[in-house]
Amino acid sequence: MPQIFLTLGAILGGSSVAIGAFGSHILRSKISERSLEIFATGVRYQMFHALALMIVALLLILIKSPSTTLITSGWLFITGVVIFSGSLYALSLTGTTSFGMVAPFGGLALMTGWVTLAVAAWNWKS
Repeated sequence: MPQIFLTLGAILGGSSVAIGAFGSHILRSKISERSLEIFATGVRYQMFHALALMIVALLLILIKSPSTTLITSGWLFITGVVIFSGSLYALSLTGTTSFGMVAPFGGLALMTGWVTLAVAAWNWKS
């Protein structure tokens, strides 16, 4: 599992740089300032949670025993990024407001990922 989380964390992190550059250089003249702000929020949350996912992976390596709570946290971060950032990208690029209604579900997954990470930290026995 750590290998999957490290790989996906690196992919999410690298792609957030590419997506951010796309927004900054190409979209700036094509979408409204508000849409660009929404797009940038998606990029920012993607990068933060790519790093969080890599931390989860490193903790799984450090602990050396499977932690269901940590693994759940990692999957929640992945799910949250896909839903939250993905819906913000779609909203800003298409203007379809129904994508904005999906974002809170991704946000909930991200918040739950942090809660499960906190539970794993609290229960960690070194």
